[in-house]
Amino acid sequence: MSFGSCLFKLPQYLAAWLALGVCLQPAYSASFDLPSDGSTVVGQVRRVLPENGNTVLDIGRHFDLGYAEMEQANPGTSVWTPHGPVVVPTQFILPPKPWTGIVVNIPQRRLFYFPAPVKGQAPKVITYPISIAQEGWSTPLGATRIVAKYQDPAWFVPQSIQAQHSKEDGVAFPTYFPPGPDNPMGMLALETGLPGIFIHGTNHPWGVGLRTSHGCMHLYPEDAANLFPLVKVGTAVRVINAPVMIGNLAGYWVMSTFPLLNEYPNQPSLDNWVHQSLMTLTMAPDRIAMDRVAALIANPEPIPVALNITQPSLAEKLDAITVEPFSFAPYGADANAALVPG
Repeated sequence: MSFGSCLFKLPQYLAAWLALGVCLQPAYSASFDLPSDGSTVVGQVRRVLPENGNTVLDIGRHFDLGYAEMEQANPGTSVWTPHGPVVVPTQFILPPKPWTGIVVNIPQRRLFYFPAPVKGQAPKVITYPISIAQEGWSTPLGATRIVAKYQDPAWFVPQSIQAQHSKEDGVAFPTYFPPGPDNPMGMLALETGLPGIFIHGTNHPWGVGLRTSHGCMHLYPEDAANLFPLVKVGTAVRVINAPVMIGNLAGYWVMSTFPLLNEYPNQPSLDNWVHQSLMTLTMAPDRIAMDRVAALIANPEPIPVALNITQPSLAEKLDAITVEPFSFAPYGADANAALVPG
């Protein structure tokens, strides 16, 4: 298959790790039962102590988190040589309802898939980190559907993208990428009804969570492989711009914030957005921890922060989490391709 827009293999370095008795990275699926108590938050925050030379990016990919989430949850921590515990922000405020099909929150850099409920089972949500559009490009907002699915796609590079690379790199950019592990489209792609916009894998998975695309949404190869068979042609897709997320966690209000994206015009500042969101709460103003609100504005935070003064602060929440050892083998350079890592 080709577009006009945007094997399982055990690498040798992993075999060496096995010989040393080091655990491999298992497949981690961020799949959760939807809350049945009125809550709109899923998951739990974790803290891990990296061993065996793991980077923050290794930890993030293991737990299905993107670069930006890990960086924002660990301010001041070296991405490449972390020392001490690393926060794993695997707790998510769900997007506004309806909870059907695929919902993508661009500032959150996260995709939520709400599969059709299975009789006798609790309804579920599956969530994945994504790469979003580079500055100067954008993903259209609004409702659409999955219109086609492609395995082993080829990519005919649009002239606009060729021109950008030629200008920035000073060399001609390929006009065509054949199917395979070096294809920027990855090995699997879901075409949306938005012109030229796909949800697809990538041949540079360490960029997941950053601004790397020309409007498409990039997934880790393993996430693309997980999502692809679940989604049918016709599945509803909703793309939203929600840099402020408010949720209910067991009866208490929590908030997450994400940096604004300037390509979406006519939006309030993050400060105004936060305060407009606070006005929707059924909570007395004198019960709101305004110091936490100020921190969420000054430093966007992916971890849901309790807004009620009677609830633990983020620092107290993190301090109460037991630190787990993280002794899996690092992914290594071989995992920076469109193939699912071993």
